[in-house]
Amino acid sequence: MGTGVVIVAAGSGKRMGGERNKLWLPLGGEPILAHTVRLFATHREIDEIVLVVSAEDHSSVLKWLDRERIRVTVTLGGAERQDSVRNGLSALSNECSYVLVHDAARPFVTRKQISAMIKQVQQDQATIMAVPVKDTIKVVGATGIVESTPARESLWAVQTPQAFRMSLLRDAHRTAVETGKMGTDDAMLVEWLGHPVTVMQGSYENIKITTPDDLWLGEEILRKRKGE
Repeated sequence: MGTGVVIVAAGSGKRMGGERNKLWLPLGGEPILAHTVRLFATHREIDEIVLVVSAEDHSSVLKWLDRERIRVTVTLGGAERQDSVRNGLSALSNECSYVLVHDAARPFVTRKQISAMIKQVQQDQATIMAVPVKDTIKVVGATGIVESTPARESLWAVQTPQAFRMSLLRDAHRTAVETGKMGTDDAMLVEWLGHPVTVMQGSYENIKITTPDDLWLGEEILRKRKGE
């Protein structure tokens, strides 16, 4: 029952405000991408890794991997994140019974959390990591008027990795293509199949580095973990 991971790194990072993919920005003296890839490449329960990158980053990623002597499969992303994940799934071998999908911009998931998710997905077949929201959420219409206020107790902020039985996620992506549906995460595609998705509580430190403020927070998380 091999476990593979698809690391999605094909975004442009426009919200960071730079000209280059944000994943090359330094975090603790190394690119954000380095933290994420090394975490999975050195995890004893991960058997196979596919890194999905943009055409612009392809050459740079290959050179970096060769320099670091990290062995992963690199494939190109698509127009949307869903297309990129589907490309990543196609690049994984059939020896993987389970797959984790992870955003490269989330370098702070822990080894313990990854192991717990692998154990959980073998039981539930579809598992996501999430945390309860701290703020009150408002549903706001196009005119700027509040339409409703969902009960905060039922709202969770979804993170990655998300874990699935490989055959289930491939079926979900295939069905999404056939029906023309586009989801905001992989769990949504599985939900459309009618399959239950369980939630494993994550950590508020498992942030996605998207804006300059996130990068500052990331440095603080690193210092905390190093005991500085």
